[in-house]
Amino acid sequence: MTLAALYEELVGTECPIGFRAYDGSMAGPKDPPATLVLNSVDGLRHMVTAPGELGLARAYVSGDLDVEGDLHAALDWILTSPIRQRSFLELLGLARRLPLGSFVPRRAPAEEMRSSNGPLHSLRRDAAAISHHYDVSNEFYRMVLGPTMAYTCACFLTADATLEEAQTEKFDLVCRKLDLQPGEKLLDVGCGWGGMVLHATEHYGVTALGVTLARRQAEWAQKQIADRGLADRAEVRHLDYREVTLDEGPFDAISSIGLTEHIGAEQLRTYFTHLYGLLRPAGRLLNHAIHRPRDDRTKLDPRGFMNRYVFPDAELEAVTRVMAEMSEVGFEIRHEENLREHYAETLRRWTANLRVNWDACVAEAGEGRARVWLLYLAGCALLFERNLMQLHQVLCTKTTVRGASGMPLRGWARSV
Repeated sequence: MTLAALYEELVGTECPIGFRAYDGSMAGPKDPPATLVLNSVDGLRHMVTAPGELGLARAYVSGDLDVEGDLHAALDWILTSPIRQRSFLELLGLARRLPLGSFVPRRAPAEEMRSSNGPLHSLRRDAAAISHHYDVSNEFYRMVLGPTMAYTCACFLTADATLEEAQTEKFDLVCRKLDLQPGEKLLDVGCGWGGMVLHATEHYGVTALGVTLARRQAEWAQKQIADRGLADRAEVRHLDYREVTLDEGPFDAISSIGLTEHIGAEQLRTYFTHLYGLLRPAGRLLNHAIHRPRDDRTKLDPRGFMNRYVFPDAELEAVTRVMAEMSEVGFEIRHEENLREHYAETLRRWTANLRVNWDACVAEAGEGRARVWLLYLAGCALLFERNLMQLHQVLCTKTTVRGASGMPLRGWARSV
């Protein structure tokens, strides 16, 4: 039995995606939009011993499986294909017809992480998870993200806006929603490379503190602050948000851009309680995060690609769950906005940057890491396009004891 015959038995003879294997066999249509290329027997062993997306990911990251042609088309098909849905026993039964020699699981690629640094969402374990993803290389991130070093959803006012323009617009949108005024104090939790801190300080005259668990981010941001002459009003620290105390505040506004995903469902109440306590009465909070479309209360698969390779211990919740936790803490919800199409476009732009800078990115972070990122960015773009993931901004306020919020009426709107 050839590998191509096994492929057709798995997915059917009408599969739109091509297949080519190391035994010389081929399957699929004459001119497919994409072709899966199985380069070695180790790739098959990865898929048999870790069925589903984890086995496919291991084979791809290790270079034992490639995709020729349109990666987006291949991932769109894999998302619902029989390959992804086959059970271990089904795959093993098919694979036993082949001369594989051994079904001993192959060693997982070095890029795979299995969290073992203490209880879930403890300070130590969260620091290790964040370091795994963010402490790769500032130069690698610069080549992928572009000069703004903004690693969250951009806002495209027009279809032809550049990525840099759209990221600047995102930071400005947050500033306008928070109604930042000169002299106010801003806290940016999970601040990344300091883009929000820099924008708010330069353009809105605030004093800003940013905190991040990624040491290299903090080092890069502090250099940018010094180079722009903002050290008297801006600072980024390598610090957990839980270690920010009221002695630093109270703050007039808090921005949380891309952090809630790392908090964990059981920690949401604690998270928003802490931020609530850091705000002055009538202070504002803007929470910008990835969410599930529905509140099904299921967790990310701990054996899945995203948890093992991209965001260890990440947990995505529906925006309704997050807003409920905000309300229970005492926040008044003022506005919600879904920007999922903007995130799909952002991810496409990052994917294009990675492809253009592929050789340099491989030299900087290694081929395995670059493969993880290509799979992650292209796959997530598809999830946002299909409405399997969403990106919500939620604006809320800490009202005074008499109910005053200090919020303007949609003062942030901008016409195109």
